[in-house]
This record gives sequence, C-alpha cells and structure tokens, in this order.
Amino acid sequence: MEERERMEQLGPYRYDRDPACFPLGRDSLELGEFATVKPGWRVCDLGCGGGVLLLLLSARADGLTLAGVELEEAAARAARANLARNGLAGEIRAGDLRESGFPTGSWDLVISNPPYFALGSGKSGGGARMEEHCTLPELCRAAAALLRPRGRFALVHRPERLVEVLTELRRAGLEPKRLRLIQHDAAHPPSAVLAEGVKGAKTGLEILPARLLHRGGE
Repeated sequence: MEERERMEQLGPYRYDRDPACFPLGRDSLELGEFATVKPGWRVCDLGCGGGVLLLLLSARADGLTLAGVELEEAAARAARANLARNGLAGEIRAGDLRESGFPTGSWDLVISNPPYFALGSGKSGGGARMEEHCTLPELCRAAAALLRPRGRFALVHRPERLVEVLTELRRAGLEPKRLRLIQHDAAHPPSAVLAEGVKGAKTGLEILPARLLHRGGE
C-alpha cells in the first residue's frame, strides 16, 4: 500500500494507518467527536492502537496532556510515531491497560474503543475484537482508577451490550450521564452505542438524538 493510501486526514492532523493496528473505523471517529473534552485536560486512551482518538481529541481542544496504553508493542510504536509526526507530545506505554502505571485519580478524560465481544459469546472477530485480555468490568474499573473526581470515561460499544455497559459503569463508580446511538439510517437498527460516565456524579442520564450516518434510507 502506498503511503498516500495509508494516510487519513483528521482535521489538522494526519493519521498513518499502520498495518499493525486495527483498521480505522467509523466507531472511533464517532467516539472522538462524542467525548467531552476541554482545553488543557489530561486525557488517557486505554487500548489506544495507533493513537487515532488522541489525534481526534487534540483537533477539538488545545493544550491536552496525552497518554495511551496499548497491549501490542507494534501498535504502541505506531501511536508514538503518529503523535510525533503531528508535533504532539504524549506518553504511550506498551502493556496491560489494567496495570498502566499512570498516576491514578488525576485524569480528566479516559477514552476507549474496546473489544466488543465477550469470550464464549459465540462471536468471532479476532483478538482485537474479543475480550481475551480485558473484560468490560475490568476496563471500567481501570478507567475509574485513573480518573479524578468528576472525571469522565467515554467509550463506544455494541448496542446489544448496552445494559452491561451502563451496569459496569455504575459498578465502577462512573455514573452514566450521556448516551447516543449510531445508526446507518432511520430504517436500520443501531450499529453502535456511545456512552460517557462521570466519576462520583449523581444520577441522571441524557440521551442524545441518534446519529444517522446516512439520510433518507440511502
């Protein structure tokens, strides 16, 4: 694949789609737009792949402190390269996101596009899509440990696991506060769900209008 075919323009930044990383999908693009982020925030991506979410968030807010954890060393190297190529500082660690070693209780936003399918579910999408190394409850607990009080955790997941997502967020002390469904069009059921929890927040869930990727049933 030629270099120009591997590059994706994400606002002011260019993302190199390294073969070591899971292909860039619509879910990551929607999550990068959905998550709450403000200038100067400390942001950590759990399972960061090639760093696409860090680039998307940096395009929306200035002065972010960027960090990521990625199990695969080759993908972690790609994330470091993508940040450096775009003049962004950040720390990408290769290893288990459950033991990232990043300072706990100090991050404003944790974000993740995790594996969607639980082991034994009958689904098969390869290692990057199965919860072989980290389950949904473990992911939520890891995010909660990193976040400061009132910090936010945003993730994208499968609609059929929505009850689990909301349940595990609350169990981890991350009260679900924002929710949005992603649909191909109004004639099709949702293909993904975006959720955001706030550490230590009171109850009260805002359900945003569904995100229709195409209009008029195209």
